[in-house]
Amino acid sequence: MSLAPTPRAPRMNRATVIVALYSALGLAAIGWGWWRGDRNIYEYGERNLVLLAVSPFVGLAFGLAMVFLSRLAVHSMEWARVLHREFHAVVHELSSREIFLLAISSAVGEELFFRGAMLPALGLLPSSILFALMHVRAQWRFLPWTIMSFIMGLAMGLMYMKLGNLGAPIVAHFTINLLNLNYIAKHELRA
Repeated sequence: MSLAPTPRAPRMNRATVIVALYSALGLAAIGWGWWRGDRNIYEYGERNLVLLAVSPFVGLAFGLAMVFLSRLAVHSMEWARVLHREFHAVVHELSSREIFLLAISSAVGEELFFRGAMLPALGLLPSSILFALMHVRAQWRFLPWTIMSFIMGLAMGLMYMKLGNLGAPIVAHFTINLLNLNYIAKHELRA
């Protein structure tokens, strides 16, 4: 007599893991804000309705400019082609849905955490350094990605401080991640 196989809990798919990870980061950011007495980490300083309305458009323009510069770098600089090939090997199997979920959840989760919660508590430079450290990899060929993450952290932080809300950083982050991940996943560069 053979025994029936032991039932196993279903494995989480990649999309579920992505959303869960960045949701936890966002919730940690909100908790950190509440802990230090800031009930609204989305806004920085006094509320300005005009800046609140304009902010997403600023973020979109900035994001599209960064995507353009990314494409230019891939077509003209070897370090950018190396990064493209390395990331293609990791993301080429992601579906369009997974790329969208990764782009939106990372944009919201990381901006809530690094800009909304961390920047007011630690300052622009420390929050940007810690954001860059999250993008460190062991191999030297990833150093340009870490440096660009630091620069993007500064830019996103300045947008948050000057515009007074996370609209621009979230939209910029989402635009950059969505368009660059789609491009990297679907375009394999030849050596």
